[in-house]
Amino acid sequence: MRIPLSWLGEFVSLPAGATPEQVHADLVRVGFEEESIRRFDVTGPVVVGEVLAQEPEPQSNGKTINWCQVRVAAPGERAADGGEDVRGIVCGAHNFGPGDKVVVTLPGAVLPGDFRIAARQTYGHVSDGMIASARELSLGEDHDGIIVLSRLGFSAENGNDPEPGADALALLGLDQSAVEINVTPDRGYAFSIRGVAREYAHSTGAEFRDPALAVTVAPAAGFPVVLADEAPIRGREGAAGFIARIVRGIDAARPTPPWMVARLQLAGIRALSLPVDISNYVMLELGQPLHAYDLAKLDGGITVRRAAAGETLVTLDEQERELHPEDLVIADESGAIGLAGVMGGQSTKTDDGTVDVLVEAASFDPVSIARSVRRHKLPSEASKRFERGVDPLVARAAAQRMVDLLVELGGGAADELGTEIATPWEPAVVRLSLASVNGLLGTDYTADEIHGALETIGCSVSLGAAGDPDLLFVTPPSWRSDLTRPADLVEEVARIVGYDRIPSVLPVAPAGRGLSREQRLRRRAANVVTAAGFDEVQSYPFVAREQLDAFGAGSGDAEGSVAAVRLANPLDGGAPFLRRSLLPGLVTAAQRNVSRGMTDLALVEFGAVFEPGEPAGRIGTDEVPPLGARPADAVLAEVNASIPTQPLRVAGLLLGDAVLKQPGEAARASDWADALDAARIVAGAVSAELVVGRGSHRAFHPGRTAELSVRSEEGLRVVGVAGELLPETVAAHHLPGRVSAFELDLGLLMELAPREPDTRPLSAYPAATQDLTLVVRVEVPAGELLAAVVSGAGALLEDARVVDDYRGAGVEEGRKALTFALRFRADDRTLKAEEASAAKLAGVAAAEAAFGATIRE
Repeated sequence: MRIPLSWLGEFVSLPAGATPEQVHADLVRVGFEEESIRRFDVTGPVVVGEVLAQEPEPQSNGKTINWCQVRVAAPGERAADGGEDVRGIVCGAHNFGPGDKVVVTLPGAVLPGDFRIAARQTYGHVSDGMIASARELSLGEDHDGIIVLSRLGFSAENGNDPEPGADALALLGLDQSAVEINVTPDRGYAFSIRGVAREYAHSTGAEFRDPALAVTVAPAAGFPVVLADEAPIRGREGAAGFIARIVRGIDAARPTPPWMVARLQLAGIRALSLPVDISNYVMLELGQPLHAYDLAKLDGGITVRRAAAGETLVTLDEQERELHPEDLVIADESGAIGLAGVMGGQSTKTDDGTVDVLVEAASFDPVSIARSVRRHKLPSEASKRFERGVDPLVARAAAQRMVDLLVELGGGAADELGTEIATPWEPAVVRLSLASVNGLLGTDYTADEIHGALETIGCSVSLGAAGDPDLLFVTPPSWRSDLTRPADLVEEVARIVGYDRIPSVLPVAPAGRGLSREQRLRRRAANVVTAAGFDEVQSYPFVAREQLDAFGAGSGDAEGSVAAVRLANPLDGGAPFLRRSLLPGLVTAAQRNVSRGMTDLALVEFGAVFEPGEPAGRIGTDEVPPLGARPADAVLAEVNASIPTQPLRVAGLLLGDAVLKQPGEAARASDWADALDAARIVAGAVSAELVVGRGSHRAFHPGRTAELSVRSEEGLRVVGVAGELLPETVAAHHLPGRVSAFELDLGLLMELAPREPDTRPLSAYPAATQDLTLVVRVEVPAGELLAAVVSGAGALLEDARVVDDYRGAGVEEGRKALTFALRFRADDRTLKAEEASAAKLAGVAAAEAAFGATIRE
């Protein structure tokens, strides 16, 4: 909300010389957030000028310019820029003549857009200044004609005829400033100068003058208006009141006075036409949205009702909208003419030919308005106020205020014809315990301070039954529809008495607690893998059907369509499913980085995937209670049952070079081995050991895919996959070269990892190392052969790893030679070569029994 200070000062006593910074500080004290300070972007000498002479001069380009002599200061006096009192100025507009008073920007002035005025040679003359239009001063969109002050009401007849050389910035209100504050949704009353002035008075103790009380409301009756909300939504009537007033004989083409235009512009609203500007002005002043209808365009009386099925409306933005049966509309005999509380219709709008105006000031249900706004994606200044609650008792004063301004500025006459329909306002009484105020805030406010704070904001306060001094019955004022609970009143007491009275006490953390085992392992895994050179990313969990089917749901999943959770109301219609793998998000992130020139990537993501369970019953909107009400336990249980299982995963992706080219070293491209190493790093971080076997996955290259498992009491449990992505998948996402990836079920990995790491002291005795080469069939996985050797070699084998895979001369077709590096050690003695060889041969025997392996001679 933007508040022009001159406007604010009409309703509350501002100190002399009050600055925007001071006003901001005062409003912050009562809970508003400071946003910015707004000023007109016009500086320098801008004065009133009187046109003395005007000579039209046709030009060779077909354009006719006017060579004008303009008085910009009293005769014989220096002008505001220090120059002569009469200036020669070239002007291309033709809507003025000798004797007119205009606005002149002298050399040294700066207009919006950093447009600097200086004397310059043009059309054969030196133009010593510029005669300004409304658009050039940010006072409107009119650029075809310059401002003629007499047409804005500045004349001798009106007693306000300015002298040449007078400050035009002050005359037009361009020297004003405004403060902008952030209004929270529960404080809709502050979307008005009236509301902010009241809050300023609360903060400073300054005198507040309610503008609504300054309006003398005249009676009106006889115009047919019917509130026919035959199908209230959730038991709430759409309209609680409707005030209609009529003004006849206005001149809608009259220009809006510059003081009003300036205030509207500072408040962030563009000036359009006199009736519309007046309605916006009163809305900003009192907080009551208004609408003006061209009475001649109405067909009969007005009915407030719900929209009919299939009914349409062309709104003021010239868009035809299909209405919903829940939409509340304003209608006449021809049909809907406005979307109630949101936007009027094109068919009854006012224009320059409007003579008679019907003014509407109504009270609409906030929920109904909010639903229509979101349904049609049509926010407006009016709906912003109705959604947050409008004072139900201000509508009559607002309608009368607009009538008075139309009479004063538009030359019309108020008609006795009108309507006043209003539901009696019944305030809700809130029971408040004085002890609960200090108990909730941790303060020591006195009873008098609490009483005073509540009465300051307009509440009526009385003691409880039998004069109980600890119990108060509090009746909030009409403009504070947000005060419905004791906690709301406690907040108001804290705000008015002062937040500085609330002690700053840090809560004591409970002893003996910290991160859970899963949290510690999750953080350790992230720290270790990022320390290894991976960059952690976060991607959206929403995927398309094509991504689901391309990347599957896990290791070894079958071909075909993948079951997944589908969102009922997705943010993106093209991605309506919840992911079952982290790989689609990583591939998309890689694609985005590659498009920006990042071709060497190592990405990792930790996140949840969503496993579909049994189909949950769909909860209809009729079963969901209105806002502010707790759903029934059965409804909550059904909602919770519908939430899918969300296991934690970790996935990584590599492309480009793992080692960059540098002096003395050639570049090395990343491959499946790097992805496998990264998976081992993650597993090691949670004290788990991966068993690598041959695997398959719909997103990975056949023959370059490893299935990753962990030993458990039930045997090997698959926890993930690593390898190289399919070339067609890589090409479809426009990624260069080969792309390697891994994905692990981190939750399962942490569950299977030992609770205590397997540690043992370092042996003081030397190791015995031997190599072993076994010949087996090519289809035997190296990891399984290694596991057989380790199992057979026994406790003396300290470490074993594959160091070579040979297939060629000297090895039979269909077989391969795998070489293992073995390290033996005893904890209590130095091993003899015979003991190490015996352990090795025991491992060979186990491999021979399991896979028919033989020692290569």
